[in-house]
Amino acid sequence: MTTSLGGVNLKVMVIDDSSTIRRSAEIFLSQAGYQVVLAEDGFDALAKVNDHKPALIFCDILMPRLDGYQTCALIKKSAKFHATPVVMLSSKDGLFDRARGAMVGSDEYLTKPFTKDSLLKAVREHTQAAGSATPGVVAVTA
Repeated sequence: MTTSLGGVNLKVMVIDDSSTIRRSAEIFLSQAGYQVVLAEDGFDALAKVNDHKPALIFCDILMPRLDGYQTCALIKKSAKFHATPVVMLSSKDGLFDRARGAMVGSDEYLTKPFTKDSLLKAVREHTQAAGSATPGVVAVTA
């Protein structure tokens, strides 16, 4: 079973340099019927986002080469993907980190380790709010 919104199969992108986090998110999301696109850093994600058009993006903050804040800012500056929800993932839970995420345009901040329920709740909330105008789901983690 594939979860869809407006007849379109929902894709969720997960961006994290940790293979364990990527794999956990992939299992949770695919079991719920979502198509999952994985990226190991911001550059990898930017190369894949245009091809896969995710409805939601989970983005890790602490990554090599291009961190989650920079990745989120670039996605939000794109005319094509500025409306795509981005949920920041991080083991840091400080006010400064949350504020910085909001400043670059993130839609939510999820603390790692996340649970299956918290991950799926974020997907439901952001894809229902976006409606069918959002082409995919992308996840980036820190």
